[in-house]
Amino acid sequence: MASLLEQYGGKTKAAMLLVCLGPEKSAKIFKHLKEEEIETLTLEIASLNAILPEVKEDVLQEFYQVCIAQKYIVEGGIGYAKQLLEQSFGDDKANEIISKLTVSLQVRPFDFIKKDDITQVINFIQNEHPQTIALILSYLKPVQAAEVLSSLAPEKQADVAKRIATMDRTNPDVIREIEAALENKIATLMTGEFTDVGGIDAIVEILNSVDRNTERNIMDTLETEEVELSEEIKKKMFVFEDLLSLDNRSIQTVLREDIDQKDIATALKGASEDLQNLIFNNLSKRLAAMIKEDMEFMGPVRRTDVEEAQQKIVNVVRRLQETNQIVVARGGGDDIIV
Repeated sequence: MASLLEQYGGKTKAAMLLVCLGPEKSAKIFKHLKEEEIETLTLEIASLNAILPEVKEDVLQEFYQVCIAQKYIVEGGIGYAKQLLEQSFGDDKANEIISKLTVSLQVRPFDFIKKDDITQVINFIQNEHPQTIALILSYLKPVQAAEVLSSLAPEKQADVAKRIATMDRTNPDVIREIEAALENKIATLMTGEFTDVGGIDAIVEILNSVDRNTERNIMDTLETEEVELSEEIKKKMFVFEDLLSLDNRSIQTVLREDIDQKDIATALKGASEDLQNLIFNNLSKRLAAMIKEDMEFMGPVRRTDVEEAQQKIVNVVRRLQETNQIVVARGGGDDIIV
């Protein structure tokens, strides 16, 4: 027997659900919606007639099924969710629930990798074509992509980085083929539209997460082979010397964070005189004198130690940017939040 809900569209069913949940719960849901979504649902609710008891039951039952399915997907992915739904509701109902979630969830390709051991992913893709690797990394979280990129052979790192930066749109059929090779249990639940992926912002996020040796290798190669591309990337990246672009108030905000005095001294060993003066001028005279003394008695410092200390401070800057406590002005006067 067909459900009475089949005659209603998604907006109408959403409005019915809010009515069934009552004003208190609906108000909490509204807090998470966009203004235009609230307006649409409000108008839809206003145009509803009395909801039949059997329709109300179907609305709540469908909502429950979708919530359960989303929970399963979060726990183990599409395949896992489908398996458990089949056990609970049967094959047909499971397929119906998963189909309804396809558009709303917008499951990203390669999403299953987030739950896999990244070292297995590295072993699987490191010998793939650079374009294939670039496509996969474009969908991963920057931290994951950085780990994979760092593991590649040096001669392949810059090639993959360049391909990510210049990637525009990818045919979903190509994505499906590559995804199936990585995980044959992934359901083909993607939309038929071309998918925006990669680009300058994507590679900048990844490069901001890799180790300094990998970053330097990639940027040195790009500066030789792809001058314009390397300049575009550098405009959006934040490195230690970019502290010079911060005003005194922002520098003081950074220095008020929990940064080890030894790290400041080590980081400044590899800094320009202008940057050293900027830091010292924004410290108390006593603390500045102590750090200068540390630098003097430190003697020669390995480059990797200097870069590691500088990276710690750069990470503080990025964290403060993300929370809007400071703003870094980059090339062209644009404010870039890394």
